[in-house]
Amino acid sequence: MSTDDASASDPTPDVARLEARVEELESELAAVRDDLADDQQKMVIIATKGTLDMAYPPLILASTAAAFGYDVTVFHTFWGLEILHEEHSSDLQLSAVGNPNMPMPNAIAALPGMDAMTSRMMRKRIADNDVASVEELIQMSLDTGVDLQACQMTIDLLEYDEDDFYDGVTVGVGAATAFQEMVDADIQLLV
Repeated sequence: MSTDDASASDPTPDVARLEARVEELESELAAVRDDLADDQQKMVIIATKGTLDMAYPPLILASTAAAFGYDVTVFHTFWGLEILHEEHSSDLQLSAVGNPNMPMPNAIAALPGMDAMTSRMMRKRIADNDVASVEELIQMSLDTGVDLQACQMTIDLLEYDEDDFYDGVTVGVGAATAFQEMVDADIQLLV
Protein backbone atom coordinates (compact mmCIF):
# COMPACT_ATOMS: atom_id res chain seq x y z
CA MET A 1 0.00 0.00 0.00
CA SER A 2 1.43 3.37 -0.99
CA THR A 3 1.71 6.40 1.28
CA ASP A 4 -1.07 8.14 -0.68
CA ASP A 5 -3.37 5.19 -0.11
CA ALA A 6 -2.56 5.24 3.63
CA SER A 7 -3.36 8.95 4.01
CA ALA A 8 -6.56 8.54 2.01
CA SER A 9 -7.78 5.89 4.42
CA ASP A 10 -6.56 7.76 7.55
CA PRO A 11 -9.19 10.37 8.57
CA THR A 12 -6.87 12.08 11.10
CA PRO A 13 -5.75 14.95 8.81
CA ASP A 14 -9.40 15.72 7.86
CA VAL A 15 -10.49 15.74 11.51
CA ALA A 16 -7.60 18.01 12.47
CA ARG A 17 -8.46 20.38 9.61
CA LEU A 18 -12.13 20.42 10.66
CA GLU A 19 -11.22 21.04 14.30
CA ALA A 20 -8.98 23.93 13.25
CA ARG A 21 -11.77 25.38 11.11
CA VAL A 22 -14.33 25.05 13.95
CA GLU A 23 -11.91 26.83 16.29
CA GLU A 24 -11.43 29.60 13.71
CA LEU A 25 -15.21 30.01 13.26
CA GLU A 26 -15.80 30.08 17.02
CA SER A 27 -13.18 32.82 17.32
CA GLU A 28 -14.86 34.84 14.55
CA LEU A 29 -18.27 34.37 16.20
CA ALA A 30 -16.90 35.61 19.52
CA ALA A 31 -15.51 38.71 17.76
CA VAL A 32 -18.89 39.39 16.12
CA ARG A 33 -20.65 39.01 19.47
CA ASP A 34 -18.19 41.46 21.05
CA ASP A 35 -18.85 43.94 18.23
CA LEU A 36 -22.59 43.60 18.72
CA ALA A 37 -22.23 44.16 22.46
CA ASP A 38 -20.24 47.32 21.74
CA ASP A 39 -23.01 48.48 19.40
CA GLN A 40 -25.68 48.47 22.13
CA GLN A 41 -28.11 51.25 21.39
CA LYS A 42 -28.23 54.12 23.86
CA MET A 43 -31.16 56.30 24.89
CA VAL A 44 -30.96 59.47 26.97
CA ILE A 45 -34.06 61.13 28.39
CA ILE A 46 -34.04 64.55 30.04
CA ALA A 47 -36.86 64.81 32.61
CA THR A 48 -37.68 68.42 33.50
CA LYS A 49 -41.18 68.23 34.96
CA GLY A 50 -42.19 66.82 38.33
CA THR A 51 -45.96 66.52 38.17
CA LEU A 52 -47.76 63.21 38.53
CA ASP A 53 -48.71 63.06 34.86
CA MET A 54 -45.18 63.96 33.73
CA ALA A 55 -43.44 61.38 35.94
CA TYR A 56 -44.81 58.52 33.87
CA PRO A 57 -43.44 59.22 30.36
CA PRO A 58 -39.72 59.17 31.18
CA LEU A 59 -40.02 56.18 33.53
CA ILE A 60 -42.15 54.09 31.18
CA LEU A 61 -39.98 54.89 28.16
CA ALA A 62 -36.79 54.20 30.12
CA SER A 63 -37.88 50.87 31.61
CA THR A 64 -39.30 49.71 28.27
CA ALA A 65 -36.14 50.63 26.36
CA ALA A 66 -34.01 48.86 28.99
CA ALA A 67 -36.19 45.76 28.60
CA PHE A 68 -35.39 45.86 24.87
CA GLY A 69 -31.67 45.95 25.63
CA TYR A 70 -30.97 49.67 25.37
CA ASP A 71 -28.44 51.38 27.59
CA VAL A 72 -30.70 54.03 29.16
CA THR A 73 -29.96 57.19 31.13
CA VAL A 74 -32.59 59.56 32.51
CA PHE A 75 -31.20 62.93 33.62
CA HIS A 76 -33.61 64.62 36.05
CA THR A 77 -33.27 68.36 36.37
CA PHE A 78 -35.27 71.20 37.91
CA TRP A 79 -38.77 69.98 38.82
CA GLY A 80 -38.04 66.60 37.25
CA LEU A 81 -35.85 65.98 40.27
CA GLU A 82 -39.03 65.60 42.37
CA ILE A 83 -39.59 62.22 40.67
CA LEU A 84 -36.43 60.83 42.28
CA HIS A 85 -36.94 62.44 45.69
CA GLU A 86 -38.00 59.55 47.91
CA GLU A 87 -40.45 61.56 50.04
CA HIS A 88 -41.83 63.79 47.28
CA SER A 89 -42.33 61.16 44.57
CA SER A 90 -45.26 59.58 46.42
CA ASP A 91 -47.08 62.93 46.57
CA LEU A 92 -46.59 64.36 43.08
CA GLN A 93 -49.51 66.55 42.07
CA LEU A 94 -51.50 66.94 38.88
CA SER A 95 -52.34 70.51 37.98
CA ALA A 96 -55.88 71.12 36.83
CA VAL A 97 -55.29 74.73 35.74
CA GLY A 98 -54.34 75.17 32.13
CA ASN A 99 -54.58 71.47 31.42
CA PRO A 100 -56.73 71.15 28.30
CA ASN A 101 -57.45 67.50 29.06
CA MET A 102 -59.04 68.20 32.43
CA PRO A 103 -62.81 67.95 32.25
CA MET A 104 -63.37 71.26 34.05
CA PRO A 105 -63.04 74.94 33.18
CA ASN A 106 -60.01 76.85 34.49
CA ALA A 107 -62.25 78.99 36.72
CA ILE A 108 -63.19 75.88 38.68
CA ALA A 109 -59.74 74.27 38.37
CA ALA A 110 -58.22 77.36 40.04
CA LEU A 111 -60.30 76.94 43.20
CA PRO A 112 -58.36 75.96 46.32
CA GLY A 113 -57.97 72.20 46.69
CA MET A 114 -58.66 71.33 43.04
CA ASP A 115 -55.09 70.17 42.33
CA ALA A 116 -55.28 67.86 45.35
CA MET A 117 -58.65 66.54 44.18
CA THR A 118 -57.53 65.92 40.59
CA SER A 119 -54.35 64.26 41.89
CA ARG A 120 -56.41 61.91 44.10
CA MET A 121 -58.69 61.14 41.15
CA MET A 122 -55.69 60.30 38.94
CA ARG A 123 -54.07 58.12 41.64
CA LYS A 124 -57.37 56.24 41.98
CA ARG A 125 -57.57 55.76 38.22
CA ILE A 126 -53.96 54.52 38.21
CA ALA A 127 -54.71 52.03 41.01
CA ASP A 128 -58.03 50.90 39.51
CA ASN A 129 -56.29 50.11 36.22
CA ASP A 130 -53.37 48.26 37.84
CA VAL A 131 -50.88 50.77 36.45
CA ALA A 132 -47.56 50.79 38.30
CA SER A 133 -47.02 53.63 40.75
CA VAL A 134 -44.21 56.14 40.28
CA GLU A 135 -42.29 54.41 43.06
CA GLU A 136 -42.71 51.00 41.37
CA LEU A 137 -41.57 52.42 38.02
CA ILE A 138 -38.49 53.93 39.65
CA GLN A 139 -37.59 50.57 41.19
CA MET A 140 -38.31 48.74 37.93
CA SER A 141 -36.08 51.19 36.06
CA LEU A 142 -33.25 50.74 38.55
CA ASP A 143 -33.69 46.95 38.49
CA THR A 144 -33.41 46.88 34.68
CA GLY A 145 -30.20 48.91 34.71
CA VAL A 146 -31.54 52.37 33.88
CA ASP A 147 -29.16 55.06 35.13
CA LEU A 148 -31.45 57.52 36.91
CA GLN A 149 -29.41 60.69 37.37
CA ALA A 150 -30.08 63.67 39.66
CA CYS A 151 -28.77 67.05 38.48
CA GLN A 152 -26.28 68.30 41.05
CA MET A 153 -26.99 71.96 40.34
CA THR A 154 -30.69 71.39 41.01
CA ILE A 155 -29.90 69.42 44.17
CA ASP A 156 -27.91 72.43 45.40
CA LEU A 157 -30.52 74.93 44.20
CA LEU A 158 -33.37 73.19 46.01
CA GLU A 159 -31.15 72.52 49.03
CA TYR A 160 -31.69 68.78 48.89
CA ASP A 161 -29.35 66.23 50.36
CA GLU A 162 -28.01 63.32 48.32
CA ASP A 163 -29.66 60.96 50.83
CA ASP A 164 -33.11 62.34 49.83
CA PHE A 165 -33.10 60.20 46.69
CA TYR A 166 -33.84 56.54 46.08
CA ASP A 167 -30.97 54.11 46.57
CA GLY A 168 -29.34 53.53 43.21
CA VAL A 169 -29.94 57.05 41.87
CA THR A 170 -26.75 58.61 40.51
CA VAL A 171 -26.09 61.98 42.14
CA GLY A 172 -23.43 64.58 41.42
CA VAL A 173 -24.13 64.66 37.70
CA GLY A 174 -23.91 67.97 35.87
CA ALA A 175 -25.14 69.31 32.56
CA ALA A 176 -21.79 68.65 30.86
CA THR A 177 -22.05 64.94 31.64
CA ALA A 178 -25.68 64.85 30.49
CA PHE A 179 -24.72 66.65 27.28
CA GLN A 180 -21.91 64.18 26.55
CA GLU A 181 -24.28 61.26 27.12
CA MET A 182 -26.76 62.83 24.68
CA VAL A 183 -24.02 63.24 22.06
CA ASP A 184 -23.20 59.54 22.36
CA ALA A 185 -26.85 58.39 22.35
CA ASP A 186 -28.85 57.01 19.44
CA ILE A 187 -32.08 58.47 20.86
CA GLN A 188 -32.42 61.70 22.86
CA LEU A 189 -35.73 62.79 24.38
CA LEU A 190 -36.69 65.89 26.35
CA VAL A 191 -39.73 65.26 28.55
